Parts: sequence; structure tokens; C-alpha cells
Amino acid sequence: MDTVNGGISFWYAQEGTPVPREPLPGDATADVCIVGGGYTGLWTAYYLKKAVPFLNITVLEAKFCGYGASGRNGGWLYNGIAGRGRYARLHGHEAAVRLQQAMNDTVREVVDIAAQEKIEAGIHRGGVLEVAYTPAQLTRLKDFHSVEVAFGETDRELYGARETAGRVRVSGAVGSSWTPHGARLHPARLAKGLAATVEALGVTIHESTPVTEIKPKHAVTPYGTVRAPYVLRCTEGFTANLKGLKRAWLPMNSSMIVTDPLPAAVWDEIGWDGRECLGDMAHAYMYAQRTADDRIALGGRGVPYRYGSRTDNDGRTQPATVEALRDILVRFFPRLAGTGIAHAWSGVLGVPRDWCATVTLDRSTGLGWAGGYVGSGVATANLAARTLRDLIQQDSGQAGPTDLTTLPWVGHKVRTWEPEPLRWLGVHTMYAAYRTADRREAATHSPVTDRVATLADRVSGRH
Repeated sequence: MDTVNGGISFWYAQEGTPVPREPLPGDATADVCIVGGGYTGLWTAYYLKKAVPFLNITVLEAKFCGYGASGRNGGWLYNGIAGRGRYARLHGHEAAVRLQQAMNDTVREVVDIAAQEKIEAGIHRGGVLEVAYTPAQLTRLKDFHSVEVAFGETDRELYGARETAGRVRVSGAVGSSWTPHGARLHPARLAKGLAATVEALGVTIHESTPVTEIKPKHAVTPYGTVRAPYVLRCTEGFTANLKGLKRAWLPMNSSMIVTDPLPAAVWDEIGWDGRECLGDMAHAYMYAQRTADDRIALGGRGVPYRYGSRTDNDGRTQPATVEALRDILVRFFPRLAGTGIAHAWSGVLGVPRDWCATVTLDRSTGLGWAGGYVGSGVATANLAARTLRDLIQQDSGQAGPTDLTTLPWVGHKVRTWEPEPLRWLGVHTMYAAYRTADRREAATHSPVTDRVATLADRVSGRH
């Protein structure tokens, strides 16, 4: 069977593309206007409406809820957050520990709310297993594990080759680190369920309504303007489409493939009975899950960035990227060399210049935003939404500061990305360096991280 390429994502091919809700019928008013119908926008609407049921909340979405990264991601609900190390340097270690604890709690929060609201999203809480299969990766894995423990993850476990194979038999794996703070899910089902849930609570959702400009108390669309005391930008990788925000967050591309369903005999050989989220310690890293219908969905970087911050629509992926992801699949599981690839797709995620996720409410203008998750948004969006809720309640005098409003990522400011062609050259050079470093580490068997990757980290601002 030929590989389906594009069509938004496999998750929507499986779930069915939703019929968009009605667009904005004209000028309107609201108490809170949320721009973007992905996880951040929908969770924010959910928590605000739950906290203050009489609030008039409007969500504006350019396509349909979950069209962007929320419906195309790898289904990793996990406790990683972009920028923790920088926040530790800026605000102190204990502040970053509080941020990490909040992320640990967020995984359980999403699982619990999905169950409470009867959102069937194929969630399985098996944790996250990150493996090493070269000496340099093993060195980084041990360092990574020690750092995570230092940030409060005392329930994290470090495994050798034999213990790793007891969980998932990745070819050549020499070690791994496992955290219980992770779960696999079906991204599109979570987005669809959240949209239905907030609509049932009384939130107004207008789809097929692109917002072209956000300014204090106004969200401007081709169909009219929504006026509200609070306007929240929840657009993640599509932020560059908004007027004046071309260089705010870089829309980074990530690509995925999913196999045909695998028979029981293959799973007996691979293992993976715990259905952990699976990643590695490569510089150009991969991420994978065992789906609810026993496929492997696997992602990584293809063409990392399109010139001029252009964003993908259909999700079509270059054939070379599909083959590169297939190579990773077979490198992990040689038994799958002849396995069919059912679907390939791509999407964009938001990357700030300092690689730090942020959440902000400007009390002087009523403008708020959250994002820059750098690929860790499935869980981080939920924490951001609860934080936006608390910030709005604090600003409106309904509550005081909370544990969430005092986390170090709140109000963080970051400079914009360089103009073209510098950012295109920089991003493509960075990922070429990471791929080169991975090849050299595999060839030399050195336990030391390749200097090309170290230099790329410094130049890019990732570390």
C-alpha cells in the first residue's frame, strides 16, 4: 500500500477531518477573546470558564480546532519544558525546581481532566524512556539523568543495556533513563474532545476565522473585529502569520511517519509492553509512541525551517524526510525493514530565540500570550492555560498571586529572531551540524559529545 503523504496528519486520517464550525458573523464583544483553537487556547477557555462560569469567552480559529501542532504532534504528554536551565540561571535553582514540579503535576492533571470530562484520547500513562546507543549518547544520558534528579525527579530511573531491553528492545541500546511523568495519547482526539467540552460549557468557538492582527482589546479578522478587555494569543508555530510578529517565534518544522499495524509476533520481539513514549539522546533527536492500534508513530526533523517563516498547511513531507525517518525506525528495530509506512506528515512548532517557553499577561494592555514550547507543548500548554487563568483572575481583582503566577517563566521577555536570510541560514546550518555530529559520534565511538554539536548549541542559544 502506498504511503499517504500530507492531509494534515495520520491522526485526522484516522479520526476524520472535522467540519468547521461557523465563522465569526461580524463585529462582536467578549470578556476574553482567545486567538487560536489548539491546546493552549482550548485549555485556557476550559479553565477560565470553570473558574468564572459567567465569563463570555470567544475562541477564534483560522481553520478548525486542532489543525496545527495540536493535531499533528507525536502524542507525547510529558514533563519536559523548554528553557528550564536558563530559568535556573536567571531566577535560581529552586525556582526552576518549582517549575519542574508544576510540569510533573501537569501530566497527571491532563490525564485526570480527560477522564473527568470523558475525553477518550487513547491515553496510556507509561512514562518516557530515552535511550542511548553510542558512547557519546550514553555520556549525555547519564548527565541528563543526573540533572533531572537534581531538579527534583527522584522517581526517575537509570537503566543499563539489559534493563533497557526489558522495556523496549532497541537495537544496540546501551542505556536509558525512564521517568513516570509521561503518557502516550491520540493528539487529534484530545483536541476534538477539548473543543466539544468547552463548547458545552458555553464557550463560543468560531472556526474558519483567521485573525490578521492583535492589538489591545481587539482581535481583527476578515469577518469583523472581536473587542474584549483580554485578548490572548495562543497561536504557537503560526504566530509569524500575525501582523508585526514575523520574527517573534520561529515556525520550526517537525515530521512524522506511522507504520501499518504490527502483528503480535513483532511486538513479542520488540517488547514495548509498557507503551512508554520513546526518545533518544541524538542531537537530531527522534520521538516515538506505540499507538493504541499497535502501530509505531515516529517523528524527527526533516526540512527544519522554510524561508521567511512560511508555515505548512497540508502537512506534506518531502520524500527524503520520509526515508530518513524510515531509516531511524529500522535502525531502532531492524525487524521492521520491510514494514509499510501508512502515512507521513509535517507541522510547525514555535521556537523563541532563546528556546524558552513563556506565558505572559500585560496588565497595561490586557494582551496575553503563551507558547514557544519548542516541541514540548502537549503538557506545557495545559500549565500555560492554568497560569493564564490565574493571571487574568489576579488582574481583574478576583484573586491574588498563586503558585503558578510566580513561576519563573511568567513574564519572560526574549529578543526577536534575526532577519532573513540570516535566520534561514542559521537554522539550516545548525541542523546540518547536529546531523554531522551524530554521524561522527556513531563512527568514532568516542564517549565525548562531538565538538560540532557543542558549537551549534552555543551559537543557536539552546544551552
